[in-house]
Amino acid sequence: MRRSTAAVTSLALAAVVLTGCAGGPSFDGEDCAGAFTGDLTKLATVTGDLGSEPDVTLRTPIHQSTETVEERIVGHGQRLTTGDQIAAVDVVLYNGTSGDKVVATEFDGDLSRLSNIDSWNSQVPAVASALHCASEGSRLVAAFPGTDLGEQGMTGLGVAKDDSVVAVIDVLKVYLPHAEGTEQYNDALGLPTVVRAPDGQPGIIVPDAKAPTDLVVQTLIKGDGEKVTGEEPIRVHYTGVTWDERTVFDTTWGSNPAKFDLTQVIEGFAKGLTGQTVGSQVLLVIPPELGYGDQAQGSIPANSTLVFVVDILGVDPAGTASSTGQ
Repeated sequence: MRRSTAAVTSLALAAVVLTGCAGGPSFDGEDCAGAFTGDLTKLATVTGDLGSEPDVTLRTPIHQSTETVEERIVGHGQRLTTGDQIAAVDVVLYNGTSGDKVVATEFDGDLSRLSNIDSWNSQVPAVASALHCASEGSRLVAAFPGTDLGEQGMTGLGVAKDDSVVAVIDVLKVYLPHAEGTEQYNDALGLPTVVRAPDGQPGIIVPDAKAPTDLVVQTLIKGDGEKVTGEEPIRVHYTGVTWDERTVFDTTWGSNPAKFDLTQVIEGFAKGLTGQTVGSQVLLVIPPELGYGDQAQGSIPANSTLVFVVDILGVDPAGTASSTGQ
């Protein structure tokens, strides 16, 4: 998708079904309503603003046999509902036996330092489970047995198996997991058809017809988020197919969303997404002169008409650095 050669991913276009409207938010099928019912106020005093490292005083020693999570500051933004959904979070851990701080992230307001629940699960499983259903703008307080850190985490952080741990987690920004909004009617005559799996992943069916010669932009789902201006990078999931070969040459589904500066992508991609809104799913049919022209790019033949389905998951905050930790 960048002007340089795209990483090529092979993906079979399996049959998928169009999904309808879902109910309330859930994580792995579990309703998010009432997700944070714990009360740790008698064990942990936590003060300070969201996004700044909190002052934490524990009533030690704490003995926790199972994980308890409390939403100390209630967030009202986007929820974390999938393991691969990216978010900016800060975390500090305290030893519940001694009351000493064990480790902390930077708490420097950097919203480009992104992670997801899956990555936390591989490092600090208890933090990952605490984040299930968490909302942007929330501060969570979690208490759990030290063994919930996993063997590697206990060893690396110097936590004994009989210790308990208290975590304070600030959820600063959450990106969408997939397009969310209102489905739009489009005249699809002679154009690709898009179907969606339950997780939102699109499948693209290219018709047995001549490719259009002009740029085609169709909003399939209209999101109600902020508008894409091209001035700040965006985060997207996308799948790209060549019209003639009808094969996928690139996709982000199954991995982390892509970050794009619209000044650094092919012209048709930038034109088609500028002015769209976060939460939207957009179909783009890009003629060769607005794509890669007469130059082959990896598995994309020269003079190819390109078909993209793009889910716009969010816009990076102004002035953020390149993201890490994804």
